[in-house]
Amino acid sequence: MGVLTFSRDMRSCWIARMLIGLSLIFPLLFTAGPAWPAGNPTIFGYAYDPDAEVDVELILAVDISQSMDRDEQEVQRAGYVAALTSPQVVDAIRYGPLGRIAVSYLEWGGVGEHYIVADWSVISDRATAAAFAARIAEAPLHHRQRTSIASALAQAMTMIAGNRYQGIRKVIDISGDGPNNQGGAVTEFRDRAIANGITINGLPLMLKSAKDDWQAMMHIDHYYEDCVIGGPGHFSVPVRSKEQFANAIRMKLMLEIAGLSPNTGRIMTAAMRRPINCSLYD
Repeated sequence: MGVLTFSRDMRSCWIARMLIGLSLIFPLLFTAGPAWPAGNPTIFGYAYDPDAEVDVELILAVDISQSMDRDEQEVQRAGYVAALTSPQVVDAIRYGPLGRIAVSYLEWGGVGEHYIVADWSVISDRATAAAFAARIAEAPLHHRQRTSIASALAQAMTMIAGNRYQGIRKVIDISGDGPNNQGGAVTEFRDRAIANGITINGLPLMLKSAKDDWQAMMHIDHYYEDCVIGGPGHFSVPVRSKEQFANAIRMKLMLEIAGLSPNTGRIMTAAMRRPINCSLYD
């Protein structure tokens, strides 16, 4: 039997055909079946977690500065607890596209004075709403001297950036009864939040306007409109009495969860009044 020999041209042709064959076989090896255990969401380094998807990432940022006396703080706490557990708010959550929100409750005063009373939790039904509200109700009250809306917005942005959730919308719901007086220009932090796709809604508290001239003269509702709130669909709901508090918070949460804005036809716009000097108190 003779010895089979290959010329240089024949060897080159054979190698080329072999490489073509391998190029056809290798894709089949990777598409014929899963190369990872069933149920593992990691695909080529990309991790997808369906439990992280929510309709909105919502931070309730609550003022605990010196101007908020203990009675007002208790009314504020009770208002949030009642609103979060109300059938209307729970239904607004359940009927969202995903039927779940991620929420955190933050109390703030001066620069660096932040207290995460209830950290990020998912609310999807009455039980999870009640559990989150209970953490707020049971926490001790804090009280601080200064008012740094700028620092509160910075802290809220950090919390949103660092959580594990992926919300269709991101909202900071900030309440307060006075202007920013520490921590830099409030408009700078407002604009930074907006640039990061975050909407800021306001709950300006005007509970002392009837008896204290200083709060009436400041027009804190106008200050929030001009200097604090912003982003897609932003709005504010002024609270002028303790009796209004729970209803105002409930309405505000329903609008935020549903991604709606209230009818602002009755709100005086900047074109109809003198604009607020946002840097006056910074």
